[in-house]
Amino acid sequence: MIISQGSTVTIAYTLTLDSGETVEVSTDQAPLIYTHGEEQLIFGLEQALAGKKAGDFFKLSVQPKDGYGAVIEEALIEVPLSHVPEEARQPGLMLTAVGPEGQELQGVVADINEATVTIDFNHPLAGQVLHFEGTILKVE
Repeated sequence: MIISQGSTVTIAYTLTLDSGETVEVSTDQAPLIYTHGEEQLIFGLEQALAGKKAGDFFKLSVQPKDGYGAVIEEALIEVPLSHVPEEARQPGLMLTAVGPEGQELQGVVADINEATVTIDFNHPLAGQVLHFEGTILKVE
């Protein structure tokens, strides 16, 4: 059976970045299971897997436009230093904020100066080329 709309697909893969950093590993013992065509994966990966079958190996790179998108400058928000708890004033620290409609937003402290903190609300993998290598374990 080949991967097509509605197929339940099980894969094991490794995701790395251009820097060589391994971001995620899914193994035979803890595979990724998704339904093809339901936008449960990033567009570029799902498109590359279409038409493949169980046992196939895949190795591909997904550009930002087909992954998590480009870095959006408007998602870098400067807030007054006084609005950020002192213990959260550390570059790289994840913060949860409340959006204009009451939704929870995840951000990362990107920069701190005397008066403001810049929080990055882009996806952590935005702007990155994603390199996938793996095997299709099952297609149902």
